[in-house]
Amino acid sequence: MQANRRRFLGGMLAAGLIPKPTWADAGGPAYLAAAAKPDGSFALCGIGRALNITFEIPLPARGHAAAAHPTRPQAVAFARRPGRFAVVIDCVSGAVKAQLDAPQGRHFYGHGAFSQDGDWLFTTENDYEHGQGRIGVWDVSKGYTRVGEFHSGGVGPHDIKRLPGSDVLVVANGGIDTHPDSGRVKLNIATMQPNLTYLDQGQIIEVAQLPPEMHKNSIRHLAIGPRGQVAFGMQWQGDGQMSALIGQHRQSQPIQLIGADDDHARELGGYIGSIAYSRNGKMIAVTSPRGGVVHQYDANDLTLDQVFELQDVCGVAPQDRGFAITSGRGDIGGLGRDGPAFAQSDALRWDNHLVEV
Repeated sequence: MQANRRRFLGGMLAAGLIPKPTWADAGGPAYLAAAAKPDGSFALCGIGRALNITFEIPLPARGHAAAAHPTRPQAVAFARRPGRFAVVIDCVSGAVKAQLDAPQGRHFYGHGAFSQDGDWLFTTENDYEHGQGRIGVWDVSKGYTRVGEFHSGGVGPHDIKRLPGSDVLVVANGGIDTHPDSGRVKLNIATMQPNLTYLDQGQIIEVAQLPPEMHKNSIRHLAIGPRGQVAFGMQWQGDGQMSALIGQHRQSQPIQLIGADDDHARELGGYIGSIAYSRNGKMIAVTSPRGGVVHQYDANDLTLDQVFELQDVCGVAPQDRGFAITSGRGDIGGLGRDGPAFAQSDALRWDNHLVEV
């Protein structure tokens, strides 16, 4: 009877009579986030719009960020950089569908992005023997098989996003060269050249660079607005204090830097952990786990709008009426015009990023 039932279901699936699973079958998460648990284990979690946990799936080690497939309930969870693995998870069953291993001479940087149709996955990688950034290309239909790679347009590519309604990719080339033999030591601070690189079908179509005097400001994390504008958060590698740790860019236009006065710049500690646009693109929120603060800026006039303190804050993503925020202490909540509203959990300590599904 079991064999007959499997053949029957297999025939219905082949005929297209059984609906393919969607994100609704995984509880309809609005976000993905990696977390650490009290017993020392790690998990990838789905988080609903009400900031409830929709699923919790074990990870083999500490996670950093994730990429959500645009239609299937599948997520790629990336190891904390520099990492050599990423796992593809069926978020309905919790099963590991595939494991991505960085090729010899490469490591991942903790981020990836899908093509618009979900047929391809792109991963940021370091070719550490040549000190060059690479974008790995993985064929989803063939079980996430690696089929190629191309130049990231710089050194140390960290975050990667796809512009809305297109397959144009934008890469945050942080500019920092590292090598596994040196651990996390930064090898080229004096000569680093961070940039934003736009790529179409593996070809560089635009490169936006910072002013020469800011070449030690490593571009790390990206947010994409509803009209294709790009906001980016930076991490200062120089001496003293850097007032501008946030930038905004549109293709074919100069970079706009968003600065803060001395006191508010000091709060950020030279380090932006995550960045997000509001749903309407009018506000930009950034987090600094070093400073324990969230800053919210007006994206049009580039002024600081609101400041909120939260220890070890890092994850941020748009919410219907503001921003959803997580912290390494286990805080999860929202920041809107009426102020913050948070709850703290002892069961899950959130890692760096809150990724929209």
